[in-house]
Amino acid sequence: MTEPLLLGDMLRERGVSRRAFLKYASYMSSLMALPPSAAAAMADGLAKARRQAVIWLSFQECTGCTESLTRSFSPSLEDLIFDFISLDYHHTLQSASGEAAEEARRQSMRDNKGKYIVVVDGSVPTADGGVYSVIAGQSNMAMLAETVEHAAAVVAVGTCAAYGGLPEANPNPTGAVAVSKLVSGKPVINIPGCPPMPQAMAGTLVHILSFGRLPELDHLGRPRAFFGESIHDRCYRRPFYERGLFAKTFDDEGARQGWCLYELGCKGPVTYNACASQKWNGGVSFPIQSGHGCIGCSEPRFWDRGGLYKPLSVGTTDLRKVIGITAVAGVALGAASAALARQRRASTDTKE
Repeated sequence: MTEPLLLGDMLRERGVSRRAFLKYASYMSSLMALPPSAAAAMADGLAKARRQAVIWLSFQECTGCTESLTRSFSPSLEDLIFDFISLDYHHTLQSASGEAAEEARRQSMRDNKGKYIVVVDGSVPTADGGVYSVIAGQSNMAMLAETVEHAAAVVAVGTCAAYGGLPEANPNPTGAVAVSKLVSGKPVINIPGCPPMPQAMAGTLVHILSFGRLPELDHLGRPRAFFGESIHDRCYRRPFYERGLFAKTFDDEGARQGWCLYELGCKGPVTYNACASQKWNGGVSFPIQSGHGCIGCSEPRFWDRGGLYKPLSVGTTDLRKVIGITAVAGVALGAASAALARQRRASTDTKE
């Protein structure tokens, strides 16, 4: 059996220069919030690695996570599949079907025992033996257990896989649960979002491939490089928040001037994700830039919390816990600043 080519050899065969490869590694290391010195190490790691076997399972989901991955632009989906990973099984993207598809999954498991990565999108129904979602005559629970048994790691992409998402929302008739509730003895990386950011999915896979280890994770199992700061921390509207300038409706003068959407229910202060810095659609925009507040989709149970247009309460314990006393004080200071500004305008109007 011929030994598979190293990625470095494959890229050279495709005409990718060392300079271009280093440039790419520099971009990816910066994306993962790694020091500049990591770029060379990432380039060397990728060059010496072989294509990573990936088995992608789709359970209770809407295909939005896959749609998001197909919008990845650096690396692109084509780069990922043809250069970096061997996507051996994927319900939406594979050409095989029926028994041939299931045999491809099991063949990859046999050939890459202990080395393959399982990516899962969608929650897993557990009620009544898991009968509410069945693939090839096998329940999602059974397919997950079989597939992860000899996996190196599991990546739960999307809020449904990471936390249970919409299927787990009350009253949860199918008994839907997060992937981490059913997987033990294997590292699980959560990449939440509805949908998750393509950069987070692609970057995490490239990190594992480059360094042979998981990226640094937070207390919810999320890569800190993408979930280490809140939307609020990086939001371009934050100066208006600090000055107490808040839009009151989605079409008032404040909204047209780009004022903070905090009072319209924006959950940016309690939501951790890279939307404000990485943005969507090739870095074009993100929801707040498009005029809509953050709905907190990368946080647990955001569906059941409801109140998408209800402002966060300054005095709640939850807000203090998540964004800290300083941020709460900032809200109060902003409100005071706004009141002072109104008084000044009123005083000026009276004098005129």
